[in-house]
Amino acid sequence: MNREELISKWLDNNLNNQEFEAFKKLEDYDDLVKLNTNLQAFKADNYNTATELENVLSAIKSKEQAPKHWIKPFMRVAAILAVCFSLYYFTTSLDTNISTEYAQKTTIELPDASSVSLNAKSNLVFNKKDWNQAREVTLDGEAFFKVAKGSSFKVKTTSGTVTVYGTQFNVKQRDNYFEVICYEGLVGVTYNSQETKLKPGNSFLIIDGKTIAKEKENRTMPSWLNNASTFRSLPYKTVIAEFERQYNVQVTLIGIDSNQLFTGSFAHDNIELALKSITLPLHATYSKSNNTITLRGE
Repeated sequence: MNREELISKWLDNNLNNQEFEAFKKLEDYDDLVKLNTNLQAFKADNYNTATELENVLSAIKSKEQAPKHWIKPFMRVAAILAVCFSLYYFTTSLDTNISTEYAQKTTIELPDASSVSLNAKSNLVFNKKDWNQAREVTLDGEAFFKVAKGSSFKVKTTSGTVTVYGTQFNVKQRDNYFEVICYEGLVGVTYNSQETKLKPGNSFLIIDGKTIAKEKENRTMPSWLNNASTFRSLPYKTVIAEFERQYNVQVTLIGIDSNQLFTGSFAHDNIELALKSITLPLHATYSKSNNTITLRGE
């Protein structure tokens, strides 16, 4: 079998043991393996074997004729570098997307050493490449921020935008619910084109499009960071929605007004205790079936 036939069968992975030993004895065996490896890294998923053979042989011929024909190898290297640069630029330009599922929390560090803790069923998006020009994240869900001092820091939500300059605050944006609590520093909340400034302990809360007044916050951080959800005179439907996120269940209410106000809390690590915490104040009962929980009023 001649040299070209051996190479062709090798590219097709069709050499038997005897033919493979003959192939390994070719003078340019090492060059063939090296060139094929490079081609494998940049070729398309589907390729024509005959064309690839011609490319390999052409590359070997060009190498043998160097330095007379140095342009083709140079252009090949330039093409590889161009591909690598394009891949690097593309991947570094992509947004970073962090998500949590039901009953899951996570903490991440942003490019400026600011930290973000995400509550269950939340999503955070930011761009590392543009971070030095714009410290900006997009939030869907709930998160607690510890922002490093520096330029303006913005949290964008579908309900409004939060702007800060080195502080600690919590943002919760759910269906028809938008809340910002300032724990340290100064926070500006832009809602319907109007900005409200929050000092430590102050809150901004919108439920179903209505502004809700809240008592001053005395805690130094949100309770959910310690695996508990706390509510002060909030609609019961808000409590149930949070319960579903923390335990990955579906809750059905029978004979219970979901708009009645609730004050209390429930733990995230003990479903039986949590169910008692949200039913006893209402004198309600509960039953469970797989992933579904039914709450019944008196």
